[in-house]
Amino acid sequence: MAANNGVVKEGGLIVSFGEMLIDFVPTVSGVSLAEAPGFLKAPGGAPANVAIAVSRLGGKSAFVGKLGDDEFGHMLARILKENGVNGEGINFDKGARTALAFVTLKADGDREFMFYRNPSADMLLTPDELNLELIRSAKVFHYGSISLIVEPCRSAHLKAMEVAKDAGALLSYDPNLRLPLWPSPEEAREQIMSIWDKAEVIKVSDNELEFLTGSNKIDDEAAMSLWHPNLKLLLVTLGDKGCNYYTKHFHGTVGAFPVKAVDTTGAGDSFVGALLTKIVDDQSVLEDEGKLKEILRYSCACGAITTTKKGAIPALPNVSEVHSFLNAPHH
Repeated sequence: MAANNGVVKEGGLIVSFGEMLIDFVPTVSGVSLAEAPGFLKAPGGAPANVAIAVSRLGGKSAFVGKLGDDEFGHMLARILKENGVNGEGINFDKGARTALAFVTLKADGDREFMFYRNPSADMLLTPDELNLELIRSAKVFHYGSISLIVEPCRSAHLKAMEVAKDAGALLSYDPNLRLPLWPSPEEAREQIMSIWDKAEVIKVSDNELEFLTGSNKIDDEAAMSLWHPNLKLLLVTLGDKGCNYYTKHFHGTVGAFPVKAVDTTGAGDSFVGALLTKIVDDQSVLEDEGKLKEILRYSCACGAITTTKKGAIPALPNVSEVHSFLNAPHH
């Protein structure tokens, strides 16, 4: 059992695999990196954000990945621990640094990235370094696609996925496209799709849907072209318009909550963390449209709340924040 502030957590374990890094976010929005007067350290990395989102919402989570054996790496490991995330799957690399990203915050809260990874510690995780015992104990195994970009991390990713699947975990995939990290758009598309038919829950953003299908329409036809027989739930998030959901037997839309977005960082991870926390102990909800819509409404609320504060991790809500948000009159 993962203890969190003295509370023993029941329920299935959600293991998140991949990168954790530090975003350097300008102190002023709407300026270029060169014009930014200063930067704040913001811990991030989508899989790590998901692990913390789960923990904050009362779920049980672990993170598997590699950090630099440097001050930043140990700071990130400490942040996971302080947030009640099991860190038994964390490795430290003596030779490589923890990854950094400089983020430009545009006036509308959206972002552009400049990465420092040549190579960073997360890329150097090897299959032999995986904590297989931890991975086998996962009820849900969640991952992105950044860990597919280079070896040896790619082989570690494929092995972890296979071990989790063989042990009966539900596989959850959020590609989290970051084009600047890939050698080319073609390579990104090919590698993201190379593990597509393994996942049972997939979440893509509207932009990712366009990129992966080559369609300029965010419609049911484009989404269903990504369907595969092992899939139980496909989600297309639509930013401030909510999300579309697709299962074998039904599909539909859940509306968004109107909020004043300050920083969209981590909103998708918050959404995913909420969803996984709600399905880890009862996957039958994926076949019950009424229950699924309720869960997606809750997940959309988590995403919306996350956009109202700067940074990903500080903005991830806890259960009481979500409940008061859902009970507030403006919905």
